[in-house]
Amino acid sequence: MNIVNNSFFSKPYMKSLFWIQNNWHQHGVLVHTLRVTYYILKAGDFKLFAAGLLHDIGKPSVAFQKPEDVEFGEYSFTDHEEKSYRIIKNWSFISEYTKQIVRYHYLIRDIQKSFSEDKSRYDSKKKIWDSLSKNIQKDLERFIRYDDLGKGKKRR
Repeated sequence: MNIVNNSFFSKPYMKSLFWIQNNWHQHGVLVHTLRVTYYILKAGDFKLFAAGLLHDIGKPSVAFQKPEDVEFGEYSFTDHEEKSYRIIKNWSFISEYTKQIVRYHYLIRDIQKSFSEDKSRYDSKKKIWDSLSKNIQKDLERFIRYDDLGKGKKRR
């Protein structure tokens, strides 16, 4: 897991929260989160509402710049979903279902990406996927579509 832990008032935290993420996101984390939630509500998929609000809560905390990010002033967010989960895992007012959606909301993309890039990561992520119930898998497939809609157009 990424060892970055930005403080609330740090430059990476604030920039990624309000202004910029990376080429795959048109907006900062806050607007992206609101857009994801909008698409969930628009579809009437209320079961995923809380996950929409919380899925990237840990993202600004792990924002960092790889050498290739610096040129465009962008950020990377390795294992942001685990950080988000760790923030909410002890919140008794959040359901275990929502916690699982938050924790694994990027799992589908991670499996796809690691398939050709990192065999051991692919194997570990695929093992997690296979351990999830069919209902959670179907909900994660829907959630990733809302997450994609919330990204907006690519910036470059």
